[in-house]
Amino acid sequence: MAKPELFELSNGRITVRLTNVGAAVTSLLVPDSEGNVADVVLGFDSLDAYVNDNAPYFGCIVGRVANRIKDGKFTLNGVDYSLPINNGPNSLHGGNKGFNKVLWEVIDHTDGEIPAITFKYHSKDGEEGYPGDVTVTATYSLPTSNSLKLEMEATPNGKATPINLAQHTYWNLAGHNSGDILDHSIQIFSHHITPVDHNSIPTGDIAPVKNTPFDFTEENKIGSIIDQVPGGYDHNYVLDYSEEKSGLKHVAKVRDSSSSRVLNLWTDAPGVQFYTANYVNGVSGKEGSIYQKHAGLCLETQGFPNAINQPNFPNIVIQAGEKYKHTMLFDFSAE
Repeated sequence: MAKPELFELSNGRITVRLTNVGAAVTSLLVPDSEGNVADVVLGFDSLDAYVNDNAPYFGCIVGRVANRIKDGKFTLNGVDYSLPINNGPNSLHGGNKGFNKVLWEVIDHTDGEIPAITFKYHSKDGEEGYPGDVTVTATYSLPTSNSLKLEMEATPNGKATPINLAQHTYWNLAGHNSGDILDHSIQIFSHHITPVDHNSIPTGDIAPVKNTPFDFTEENKIGSIIDQVPGGYDHNYVLDYSEEKSGLKHVAKVRDSSSSRVLNLWTDAPGVQFYTANYVNGVSGKEGSIYQKHAGLCLETQGFPNAINQPNFPNIVIQAGEKYKHTMLFDFSAE
């Protein structure tokens, strides 16, 4: 019987720890400009907490469909599907027992020149209300001395199904226990968001960010305009087709001036949810930390929220035998 376990990838500069619970990143140690190492992701000391207490979705892969589905309902090929309602009137991040709460199987773990680990999960037809069997893999690797790569793949078997996986790590480049991220600066390579209604469901519009508090086309401090966004940021940005790196689009550049750590994120997904930990409130974290509001930030590359019900959004339905692919590259530096 599989049990929660911890695994490690290290290349001498970056060390990442992961668990088979939700294929989650539990810690990530990176140096600053002086060579001082800090753990820059929020999380728990106990693996049990990832099973039972991970309401914020720290570090994990969420699915079968990340983000919100309006009223937990969709129709596909003439069949109506109902999903668990777990976020106001919506179904969020795959339901009551999404991919974040299941035990994944480790099918490969190498410590060679490029340290890597591959997790696999088989989601059954009808699981959390979704149609069709799906086989999912997630491979984390350290391809260079300063980067972490995640390659997610999923193949439906027998039936078409919506698939939209996301990686839900909370970043704090000053260190997971250093307070809030309002002094972090961010640049997001996007000129548009998908505005939302009062239940955080996209209206279907694609709106320019210019002259709004959502404009991070130039690097800006997160705390400088967050007061103009009720509750904080929790919005999907439509990624520009800007500069590419190995076929991936530049998503965002995050900088912490106190440590000089910088994170650049690249992906092949169409959108990114920028989330400022608005609902984190007194969560007991690693090393006795208590995480409060805005203790971290998430950059969840993804298909658009509620895309299954929005015909003008990029399609997230994968046909039986076809393959869903989603890659993320995290580059760390110190400037």
